[in-house]
Amino acid sequence: MKFTAIIVEDEPLARKTLRDLTANVAWLDMIGEAADGLAAVELINTHKPDLVFLDIHMPELSGLDVLKRLLHEPAVVFTTAYDQHAIAAFELAAVDYLLKPFGRQRFDQALVRAREVLERRQEKPALGDVRETLGTSTLERLLIRDGGRIMPVVVREIERLEAEGDYVGVRVRGKTHLVNLPLGSFEQRLDPLRFVRVHRSHLVNMDFVEAIESYDNAQLLVRMKDGAKIIASRSASKRLRELSV
Repeated sequence: MKFTAIIVEDEPLARKTLRDLTANVAWLDMIGEAADGLAAVELINTHKPDLVFLDIHMPELSGLDVLKRLLHEPAVVFTTAYDQHAIAAFELAAVDYLLKPFGRQRFDQALVRAREVLERRQEKPALGDVRETLGTSTLERLLIRDGGRIMPVVVREIERLEAEGDYVGVRVRGKTHLVNLPLGSFEQRLDPLRFVRVHRSHLVNMDFVEAIESYDNAQLLVRMKDGAKIIASRSASKRLRELSV
C-alpha cells in the first residue's frame, strides 16, 4: 500500500534533505512541497496527503497555525530546530517530532511510526481534531525534553507539577523535567478530578497522594507517595476538606 506525502519547510536545504531521505521509501509517494504556511494550507487542503512533514517556524503562518486552518487532516511529523515547541501544551497528536538536525536513523524511526499510523487508519485520523487538540481539550499526553531527546509522557503518569520561575517542573517516574509553560496553562488543560491545585506553585495528581494530614488549624499537609511534602494553601485546604466529605 502506498501513501502520499507533502513536505512543508521554508529552508531549501531542509526541503532537499527531507526529499532525499524519502526518495527511496517504496511505500511513500511525495506529491508536493510548500515553503510557507499559506501555501501549505492550500496545498494540503487541495491534494489531501496522507502524511505531512511540517516545520513549525515558517513565514506567513507557523506550522501550528497551518494545522488550525486545515480542512483535511493528515498524519503529521513535526520538524523544527526549536525544541520548546515540543513541550507546548498540546496532546501527542503528531506521529512524531523530529528535532533538527536529525539523521537517517532518527528519521527512519519516524517513518516506522508514520507507516503504522497510516496503516491503521482508524475512523479518527492520526491528527485527530486539530482545533480541539490545540484548543482547550483535556490533555492526555505531553511531549517533553529529556536530555537530547523528545519524550512522550502520558499525563496520568505525572505525579505532580511545581512552578519554578518561568518554568514548571513536571515530576514523572521519579524525575523532574523543566517545561517552559506557566502552571496555569497546565491547570486549564488537566483533568480537575485528577489534578488538584494545592498551592499557587503546586499541582498534584491525587493518584500519587499517600495521605492528607492536618498541618495547623487552617492548612493541610499533602504527603506524596515519593516522600515529598507540600503544605496546601488555606483556600486549597478548604477545598481538600470538602472533597473528603
